[in-house]
Amino acid sequence: VTSLSIRHVGERFQRSNGMISKYFKKILFAFSSRDIYSKYIQLPRSDAPVHPTIRDNPKFFPFFADTVGAIDGTHIACAPSSEERDAMRNRK
Repeated sequence: VTSLSIRHVGERFQRSNGMISKYFKKILFAFSSRDIYSKYIQLPRSDAPVHPTIRDNPKFFPFFADTVGAIDGTHIACAPSSEERDAMRNRK
């Protein structure tokens, strides 16, 4: 059940939004615990090659040329200026 809101997941499994949120947080904390994170998460090396999907696409490569790695669906906190806030609202 990826890319769905808590409301959609709750509706799908017939549970309250609070229940879905509570257990999502428990799972998130479990996966980010030191035991699981250090055993299963492997960060890319700085000399790792750029993925062909990014390297061969001129739409992506200029922006991701010097990145070390990325995870699909990652949310990155940002603080845009007051002029840019409207453009950044509701962006994933």
